[in-house]
Amino acid sequence: MGIGTAVIGVGYWGPNLVRNLASTPDCDLRMLCDRDESRRANIGRQYPGVDLTASVDDVLKNSAIDAVVVATPADTHYELALRILESGRSVFVEKPLARTSRECERLIEEADGQNVQLMVGHTFEFNVAVEYVEDLIEARELGQVYYIYSQRLNLGVVRQDVNALWNLAPHDISIAMRWLKREPLRVAARGYTYLQAGVEDVVYLDLEFEGGVAVHIHVSWLDPGKVRRMTVVGSRKMVVYDDASTEGKIQLFDKGIDREQLDDSLGEFDSFGKFQLTQRAGDVLIPKIDFSEPLKRECNHFVQSVVEGRRPLTDGRNGLRVVRVLEAATRSLQGGGIAIELDSLD
Repeated sequence: MGIGTAVIGVGYWGPNLVRNLASTPDCDLRMLCDRDESRRANIGRQYPGVDLTASVDDVLKNSAIDAVVVATPADTHYELALRILESGRSVFVEKPLARTSRECERLIEEADGQNVQLMVGHTFEFNVAVEYVEDLIEARELGQVYYIYSQRLNLGVVRQDVNALWNLAPHDISIAMRWLKREPLRVAARGYTYLQAGVEDVVYLDLEFEGGVAVHIHVSWLDPGKVRRMTVVGSRKMVVYDDASTEGKIQLFDKGIDREQLDDSLGEFDSFGKFQLTQRAGDVLIPKIDFSEPLKRECNHFVQSVVEGRRPLTDGRNGLRVVRVLEAATRSLQGGGIAIELDSLD
């Protein structure tokens, strides 16, 4: 038998997790939990051999459950995850991991103390296109990374429990930190509210990293088209990762501005910074990449982490780092866009 698994929350995103877990090796999908009767009935018709319940207590009382997946509204993540960890079970929590960094730290502490696995759903970190760009950066194929900008836009889904920052930006924040291998030094954000009082529909987020690397993130659920695009501009090459593209999710541009120092054989130009800037326009490469569904890879990674007792790629510390940035961005939003030093959160 595989890892006895339960899923709490089968509303908007939960059914996608259930679908993938049901076909994941070493996963024994045992129980589905949701307070909404119609949701339970609908998911039950698709998975007739799986037990249904409206109560989290039923999940925790079931000795056959080894791991629990939480796909509920963001403001319930911490309380549910803590109860699951305290029961000695591993837990996968959809993003964001929790509402504050202190809550994240408490979950990490409990997972470590119980010697179980804590994983957060940063699904795009399991996208092979994201891994491809990471490899380009690590191999210095792009040269020095100058800046990154990201757009995650669509018309809907409009949330009431979190704003567009907390709903959409975790993906881009986690990807940017993975690519750059560090946390930002400071964060600034501006948001605009149109549909619901106090809930930003559009947010512009700026992250400043060591070495002057800038990351700009634009998220919105009030936009005419679906855009899922990240661009990395380097000193040698540039790359566009377009997750919504059906033709090629990665485009590598051999383009740039070359900065060459003029003849300084006499040393007369050094102090004056005499340089020549030349534009370079080379080929555009669309690499052939064998894609597999990121969510399927993510579910398999969680199950195997539980089976092997190893820390997941997107573990609690990964989730904590993202929440720290979200906290700083929230403080900046409340302050009218002022820059917040990440160290000031400690």
